[in-house]
Amino acid sequence: MERDIEEAVLRAVELMYENLGDELTVDDLARRAMFSKFHFSRVFQRATGLSPGRFLSAVRLQEAKRLLVTTNLTVTEISHRVGFSSVGTFSSRFTGSVGTAPTVYRQSMGAPQPKFLGNGHHHGGLNGQSNGRPEGGARVVRGAILSPLPDRPVFAGMFPHRIMEGRPVAYTVLPQPGPFLLFDVPEGEWHLIAQSVEAGREDTLNHPPGGDRALCVGRHGPITVRQGAPVARVDLRLRPMRPMDPPALLAMRDLLANPGPAG
Repeated sequence: MERDIEEAVLRAVELMYENLGDELTVDDLARRAMFSKFHFSRVFQRATGLSPGRFLSAVRLQEAKRLLVTTNLTVTEISHRVGFSSVGTFSSRFTGSVGTAPTVYRQSMGAPQPKFLGNGHHHGGLNGQSNGRPEGGARVVRGAILSPLPDRPVFAGMFPHRIMEGRPVAYTVLPQPGPFLLFDVPEGEWHLIAQSVEAGREDTLNHPPGGDRALCVGRHGPITVRQGAPVARVDLRLRPMRPMDPPALLAMRDLLANPGPAG
């Protein structure tokens, strides 16, 4: 990516974080980036994988997650702090993106830390073990994940977009980087997103506890999955999170504790 484009996108992202409770338009962001509105929207999408509006919504919901865990503010107060005029709209967006309602998210973050079992609906086995399922054929996504954090557990899931939100259609959690298998992936086009998982609690102001902080991340896609057509092997190298990476909105702790149906 050209340096001037990266710097322009970073200026827009900084404006988002500085004004989470204010109304921001694409025009405001484009002016901060010093690009025309239409050129800015194109380069922002190319740099982050999301439209400016979608990225801003993700940043606001990430801050809402932090406030739910680190403050005693009500859901209504939090919704206003992160730029939502309607608490109903906020709760709906939060639930759809994080996978659980705001009040439930707040309660679940105080629960004991779940174990990294590496299984769940549409799961792959630990370190590529098949748990009795066949290792070949279609609708299986396989590969290996490399990470600069070799001792951290790794979450890998299939999502419809380049952002870790909602419930994945298939996922696995590895005790450390290495081979992975995802079985019974639905037909369609999916993005494989993997991140290192915080193994312990970090009850600090800047880092919510419970495994929802992404340390390193990697993405690959779109991956086309069709019945009868094997998917090529996917090897993914994680790298440290950058400001231009969309926040991970998925409630990882809740997913691991309640690995029910994915769809």
